[in-house]
Amino acid sequence: MRLSDVVAFMGHQVHVCRYREAGRLLRWMGGDLKGKRVLDVAGGDGYWAGQARRRGAEAVSIDLARSKMLYGQTLAHPPALIECDALALPFNDGSFDAILSVCAIEHFDDGGKSLDEMARVLKPGGEIYMSADVLSRADSWPKLRDAHKAKYHVQHTYTHESLGELLGDRGLDLVEYSYQFRTAATERLYLSLSAYGGKVGFNAAAPLTPLVALADRRAPNEQGSIVLVRARKR
Repeated sequence: MRLSDVVAFMGHQVHVCRYREAGRLLRWMGGDLKGKRVLDVAGGDGYWAGQARRRGAEAVSIDLARSKMLYGQTLAHPPALIECDALALPFNDGSFDAILSVCAIEHFDDGGKSLDEMARVLKPGGEIYMSADVLSRADSWPKLRDAHKAKYHVQHTYTHESLGELLGDRGLDLVEYSYQFRTAATERLYLSLSAYGGKVGFNAAAPLTPLVALADRRAPNEQGSIVLVRARKR
């Protein structure tokens, strides 16, 4: 295995958030993606689109961070990496069978416009698998909330209801959803890691993943730090 793949694995998979988050979205997408065209919106180095490629998909990842995409080209299973704006996708209507987007929409100035573009390039019957910051209880810890939003340029937050409404307006029906970091304790953990630990903190906290998952299973699927949604185009 290449050193770049080891580093990417550690960065994306050994992670208290992304391992469960992106893993759930990919499970929803399915294990056999042969013959499917998959687009990852704001996919950074394309790691998760590369996991779709490993399952047989013709995978494309778009982003504006050129340095991340240059790094992604060194991975063993890179998708096609295209530098472009998520609010103006350079693809024809109905070009993709599935769209992946991992905690990206909250960073866009115009989340609705990004969904316009995702819906446009998705085939009828195709599905969107996406996640977003919710921060359900963030107002309880305003300093942590503000530090998180400033550090990660969070412009908006979403719930499954608000995303479902936005998607519905664009011809997509919500199929299922799931919240992560559902309890007050785990949500405070999420914000604390963001405020004080940043990316390294999320990676260092990976051993806590089973405990967070256990807490989520015991809590109602109603609120949390991150929401995952699956929606199908009519």
